[in-house]
Amino acid sequence: MIGIGLLVIRVVIGLSFVGHGAQKLFGWFGGHGLKGTGDWFDSIGMRPGITMALFAGLSELIGGALFALGLLTPFAGILIALTMLVAIVKVHGANGYWATQNGYEYNLAVLAVAIGIALTGAGPYSLDSFLF
Repeated sequence: MIGIGLLVIRVVIGLSFVGHGAQKLFGWFGGHGLKGTGDWFDSIGMRPGITMALFAGLSELIGGALFALGLLTPFAGILIALTMLVAIVKVHGANGYWATQNGYEYNLAVLAVAIGIALTGAGPYSLDSFLF
């Protein structure tokens, strides 16, 4: 049952991050695309905005896909965790803890999941388990 639990966590978090990356890169799922996200990154001091949006989008898309598949899971977890750490520092940290106040509650929860799975492994229902 532990393997199924890890699979559920990986797939939900991983595919959510694929979606977040697609929002930033392609404007899918209600996102603003690279230009819109880049402009917003510029507005919060993350320059050059388009380059930073590209890095964030790729980290989310690639990290999420790898995480969901359980492939190179420690690397995938690091990509997701770093993205959340930047979100806490640059966007949500000053707003306090609770997400209802645009705080870092959600980001910290995802950060903990990403690090936890990166440290424990993806479980038996993963490409890591199959390949390595």
